Amino acid sequence: MPAQKDRWVSSLVFLLFCASSIPQRGSSSLQQEQSPQHYVSGLEAGKTSLAFFSPSVSPGAQPFLEHVESSAEALQDYGVSVVKVNCPKEDVSRYCGKENALRKAFLFRGNRLIREFPTDALFDVNSIVANVLFALLFNEVKYVETLADLENIENVLKGKSNMVFAYVPATGTAEHRAVMEAAFVYGTIHQFVLTTEAALLKATSYDDPDVSSAWLLFCHCQQVTEPAQACRRTALAQPLTLLNIHRHLKLMGAPLVTEVAEDPEKISTVHLQLGLPLVFILSQKETYEADRRTAEFVAWQLLGKAGVALLSRDLVELNVLQRSNVALKTPDEGMPIQYLVLEDTDEVITLVEDKNKVKQIQEDEQEEEEEDEDEKENNNQDIQDDQVVEAVSRDKKRELPLEQILVLTEENFHSSLSEAARTVVLFYASWEAVSLAVLRSYSEVAARLQGTPGVLLSRVNCWDWPGLCSQENVTHFPSLRIYQEGQQPVTYGGMWGTEELSSFILLSQVSCPLKLATLDEAEGYLRGEFPSELSSHHHTSLLGVFSSASSKAREAFEEAGNILSGHVRMGMYFEDDALALSQKYSVSPPALLLARSGGRSVEGIALSEHSVQDMVQMIRYELLDIFPEITVPNLPQYLQLGKPFLILFNAGDISQGESKEMLKLAKGRPQQTFVVCWLNLKKTPVGYGILRTYFSTTPPLPLLLWVNLHAGGQVFRFPSEQSLTEMNILSWLEKLQAGLEIPSSTLSEEDWKPPLPAYDFLQMMEPSVPELSPRPGDTPAQHPPNSPGGDPAGGDSGAREEPAQEGTAGEGGAPGRGLRGTAPRLAARDRQGKRHGEL
Repeated sequence: MPAQKDRWVSSLVFLLFCASSIPQRGSSSLQQEQSPQHYVSGLEAGKTSLAFFSPSVSPGAQPFLEHVESSAEALQDYGVSVVKVNCPKEDVSRYCGKENALRKAFLFRGNRLIREFPTDALFDVNSIVANVLFALLFNEVKYVETLADLENIENVLKGKSNMVFAYVPATGTAEHRAVMEAAFVYGTIHQFVLTTEAALLKATSYDDPDVSSAWLLFCHCQQVTEPAQACRRTALAQPLTLLNIHRHLKLMGAPLVTEVAEDPEKISTVHLQLGLPLVFILSQKETYEADRRTAEFVAWQLLGKAGVALLSRDLVELNVLQRSNVALKTPDEGMPIQYLVLEDTDEVITLVEDKNKVKQIQEDEQEEEEEDEDEKENNNQDIQDDQVVEAVSRDKKRELPLEQILVLTEENFHSSLSEAARTVVLFYASWEAVSLAVLRSYSEVAARLQGTPGVLLSRVNCWDWPGLCSQENVTHFPSLRIYQEGQQPVTYGGMWGTEELSSFILLSQVSCPLKLATLDEAEGYLRGEFPSELSSHHHTSLLGVFSSASSKAREAFEEAGNILSGHVRMGMYFEDDALALSQKYSVSPPALLLARSGGRSVEGIALSEHSVQDMVQMIRYELLDIFPEITVPNLPQYLQLGKPFLILFNAGDISQGESKEMLKLAKGRPQQTFVVCWLNLKKTPVGYGILRTYFSTTPPLPLLLWVNLHAGGQVFRFPSEQSLTEMNILSWLEKLQAGLEIPSSTLSEEDWKPPLPAYDFLQMMEPSVPELSPRPGDTPAQHPPNSPGGDPAGGDSGAREEPAQEGTAGEGGAPGRGLRGTAPRLAARDRQGKRHGEL
């Protein structure tokens, strides 16, 4: 449970960071109210809103209004709505009087006024977000002015919790906002303390800190056992940003020393994933206690700079010199672990803190590797650890058939969107492996959908046109959207295979939900009579049936259809005879009718939840198969249910008798508590690897297993001597639940992670974006090398091409050369701090 909570916190912080880093259209979240009376009467209990009251015409208010509108999106992430209330001229109430109009903003929780803010204190987006969160977290974030106040809080926390102490020169700054946003997420884990007193900062530091800059100290109070003992403090060495604070707290929450008993090449800790090195202290049984103390001492000195692990020679066979006592593993790809002989702990600390020394070691090792590579007959440089990178690297010289895909630029983007009823746009980066892999699937989609009326397939290379991608709020690569005039673009969120992409594009052509006008149309929809765009897709059809009295449920259903557009086939019927249609399937409106297998089986489900999110979640759940065949694409959908699996492994299709018994079991009452499913090893060969993980070797098939991945990881094997009947399986499950069965194996608690950490490519590009212009003739600030293997489009030689490049790849630093066709050198630019796979 703590690990799940930690991953949830990490994900939330990163989402908040992304939301605060991407330019927003602030007006989209700003609410308008016509009068103070209407606003006050509509305040809901538990809802928080920031309101400012303005005369209908107020030219001097424009700068303040722009800041408030820009902050609306950011505050929405924290459950705070921003409302502009128009004041009639004759209104002289408390909020609209001359002394208050546009001089104050008011923070309400329900109908209770929490805080009044003078508008001159809300001078930009940072100050608005910081002050609002400061008011909301008044009881969670302690503000202190004296050293005695700080020490009193520390004494209370000793042995119980840790403290995050932040100093900001002034409230309302970007640093103040970052601290408050971090407190919003981590406030239940750590005690946050804030001050603006420079004297207090100086009293807490041994050095003479620069009081013109913000500071953050992590105080390790939880492990203090004696009241007189002081809490250790670790300062954040980077600027006070939300991402840096999150990164610092992740590092402070990691184990001080990790004991490992496996190949260090396979070890991956939070430090490596955050771009920091990992130091191994090589130990043995005879010197374990001394080595442990050494490791802890080094870990405290390097806290926040590197991780420390204790590696036992007795448990791991290392092919290194016996006198080696320290190893260094860097986060850089392809760099081997350095085994060293160091004299004392100072050398270990210098090894990490002196970047030149680390760089020298890496360069020496790289030179040796290059010499070895030259001696090999077979050049394996293209083989990578990551399977996607390997596939792209292996096939990089293959020219993709992209003639049917329109190349979009800043000049033709908006005009091209009006050329077709629907424009499909793939945003990608020509130097990024996953983008190139998806581009291959996209080219196959283009060939499959060639000639489809009303659909235009296009692409934008975000490395060439970063301004355009930023304008469209593209937050990751690759990203696929469908644009339709007058509607919000629909973003694809599924698998990147050709079949899935084609299905999404075709389904998006039809309204979701599709409004059916007559009872015959509704009955035909359930029988499988669809518009021509849907005729080749065998999705389960879902029909919402509503009466005139179920308007709220109908509105929620329509909004759910907008969210699920392209992924689900949905219809809607709300005519006068809707009651007769629903009663035919033994339900009353509002109701859902699910037609599986072309209408041969229609299931009626009563609608009890009217909120959009509940509707979306219920629809996704109901569309899952009763007895599914588990495949690589659909496995995440069933894992998200958080239920145990009763899964039948078979080398081919299961027999009709086994299918009948398993289906009866799936339709019974127990199906609410676990997932009944099966896996065809011929269609999904990865199942062999799963079975070997469970049993070391592949056991005889068919094989029925109970696997609880979400609690303990125990694997139970159905007795092979018993036949697979509903009665036998239920009897076995009763014994299992009573604790009478012994698990065949127990899965390790180790997380399943990708071979390599993830890159945040957008953040890598971010420092360069303000300096570069995608237009030919501009002078770039730096010149990255060409994309590996070149643009797979073969220079974008499509029917419609991008403007010609100025210069060639060999003109490195030629003045006036544009940046098209180039790529950032991932191995050379600020790798440390850029790699954060867990964020």
